Amino acid sequence: MDRRIFFGLSAAAGGLLAARTVSAQPMGPAYGGAPKMDVQKPLIQQQQFRIGYTTNTRGGWEGDPFVGISEARDVGFRYFEIFGSSFCATQDGLEYAPRDTQKMKPWENGYSWKYPSGARPKREVYYPDRWEALQHRMYEIGAQFTAITGGAADGSVAFHDPAQRQAVVDNHFNMTRFSRRFGCDHQKTNTGPRKQPNGTPLEDLKEIAKTCDLLGKRIREELGMKFGVHAHLGSQIQNEHETLYVMENTRPENVGLVLDTGHITMAGMDPVALAKKFGHRVIEYHFKDTKREDRGGTKNVPLPTRDMMNDPYFYPLGEGGVDFPAIVSYLKSIAWRGHLNVELDTSPWRPPKESARITANYIRNTLKIDL
Repeated sequence: MDRRIFFGLSAAAGGLLAARTVSAQPMGPAYGGAPKMDVQKPLIQQQQFRIGYTTNTRGGWEGDPFVGISEARDVGFRYFEIFGSSFCATQDGLEYAPRDTQKMKPWENGYSWKYPSGARPKREVYYPDRWEALQHRMYEIGAQFTAITGGAADGSVAFHDPAQRQAVVDNHFNMTRFSRRFGCDHQKTNTGPRKQPNGTPLEDLKEIAKTCDLLGKRIREELGMKFGVHAHLGSQIQNEHETLYVMENTRPENVGLVLDTGHITMAGMDPVALAKKFGHRVIEYHFKDTKREDRGGTKNVPLPTRDMMNDPYFYPLGEGGVDFPAIVSYLKSIAWRGHLNVELDTSPWRPPKESARITANYIRNTLKIDL
C-alpha cells in the first residue's frame, strides 16, 4: 500500500478518508514494524452532527484511555474526544489511578464501585512525536478522534497571567498541531483553576480574554482550525458573567464557545438560552444531563468539595435536567454543523460502558441521530 494513502478507520467508522503528506513535519519513530501513516487531511463533515464520546469517566475508565475508547466503541460510538495529557509521559511511567479509600455507597440496583487494587498499568506515551503509533492504535480499535484537547500534562494553564501568556499559547498550540495530524478541525480547552469562593476577578478576565484571543488567532492562521473555550465548573470561566465577558472581549473568528450542557446548567444557566444567544459561535457541544429539578439552571451551584462519586450531579442523557430535543431542534433550524460530544464525569451507579449504552440509546431513539 502506498504509504502516502491512509485508509480511514473503516466504512463503519466514517468511510474512506483521504490523506496527504506534510513533508515539513518529519515522521516520528517507527513502532512494532507496522507501516507508517501520513497526516490525515481534514474533510468536510458530511453529516450535520458528529456524535463523539469522552473517555474520562470515573468509576471504571480511569487510567488507560483505551479502555474507555474500546468499551464506548462496543456500544456504537465511533468518534472520541480526549485530553492530550492522557498521552504524555508521567513521572513514574505509570497510569494515574484512583487510590481513594473512601467508602462507596451502594445504589438501588446493588452496584457499588470498588477502587482498583494491584499494580497500575504502564502509561502508553504518544505525545509529542509518536503520532503514527497512536493513529495505528485507533485504527485497530476502529475509532477516530474528534478532538485531542487541552495542553501537555506539565504545560502552563495560567491564562490570567501575562508573564506566562506565551507559555500558555505555545502549550495549547502544540497540542492542537498534534491533533491536526488526526484530521481534527477544532480545539477545545479549559482555563485554569478557579479562585474560590468569589470567582474570577475582572483583571484576570481581561488577561484571560487576551490569551484566548491570541491562542485562537494563531490556531486559525497557522493551522486553519477553530478554537473554543470550555466554560466549566471550578475553572476561571464558570458563571454567566465570566462566560459573557470572555465571549464579548474576544473576536468571534478567533474564539468560540464549547457549550457543556451539564456544566452550564449546574452553574445556574439555561443551556438552551445560551445556545440561542451564541448560535454559530458555539463550535462544539458537550452533552451531559442533570437532575430534572436543575432544569433551566440550578439554584444550588455545587462546590468543588462535593463528592461526585457518592453525590453526583451529572447523568447519562434522559434524566430530564437538559432539554436536548430543544437544543437539537434549534441547531437544525440554523443549519449548525459540528460535534456533539457526550461526556459523563462519573458513573458510580453502574459500569461506564452501561451508562454509555443508555446515552447511545437515547441519542438513537429520542434524538433520532445516528452515532
